Amino acid sequence: MTRDKRTRQAAILELIGRHQVASQDELRKLLLGRGWDVAQATLSRDLREMGVVRASGEAGARYMLPEMVAEEAKPSLGDLLPQWFSRIDGVRELLVLHTLPSGAQPIAEALDSQAWPDVLGTVAGENTVLIICRSPQARESISSRLVAIASGD
Repeated sequence: MTRDKRTRQAAILELIGRHQVASQDELRKLLLGRGWDVAQATLSRDLREMGVVRASGEAGARYMLPEMVAEEAKPSLGDLLPQWFSRIDGVRELLVLHTLPSGAQPIAEALDSQAWPDVLGTVAGENTVLIICRSPQARESISSRLVAIASGD
């Protein structure tokens, strides 16, 4: 990692720590005010590399580090799924929930906090959540429930 990249990422962390940054465009403008003219692709890459997520907090959606999400009221499944849900598929006792980039971790955490008895656990990557269910029937029920939540029902 170059010195410029480290310095830029440190500036990003400072800005999202001090401001309620709701969009990449807003973050780009704040960085520009500090002398960093950053392309959107570079900013997206920096946010992904640093593990920054966009999550709902008390004042609305904003960029945060995962530890900042823990400090705020944790976003609910109902807040996250409509925003991040892409598709869902499954086989036997396994469900695979696909999200938009960076959506898997917060969704898995919100799902775990539900403590649904038919969910044994979750494993999250960047944009995929593996949901282990108690039975094929539980998988079907949970899949329907998640689709309903994602569509706002």
